[in-house]
Amino acid sequence: MLFLVRMDVNIPVDMPAEEAASIKATEKAYSQKLQQDGRWASIWRVVGEYANYSVFDVESNDELHELLSGLPLFPYMDIDVIPLAKHPSSIK
Repeated sequence: MLFLVRMDVNIPVDMPAEEAASIKATEKAYSQKLQQDGRWASIWRVVGEYANYSVFDVESNDELHELLSGLPLFPYMDIDVIPLAKHPSSIK
């Protein structure tokens, strides 16, 4: 199942810089592991924002929820999920 996910990150301004850096480093390692195993199919930064659009390829809604809620930055995110279906005009 494919999902388009927009993630907007809102780290509190009063969070110590060292704590924010640690969370970001853990987040990067977690996301790259999911990219390597193919479940996080692609990630695109939104220009001028601390946000991204990502495509996830997972087996179920529950798996996607588990992956997203496992993100170290999850408590600081606003997330929108759009389920995707193959378009009848697609050649791929």
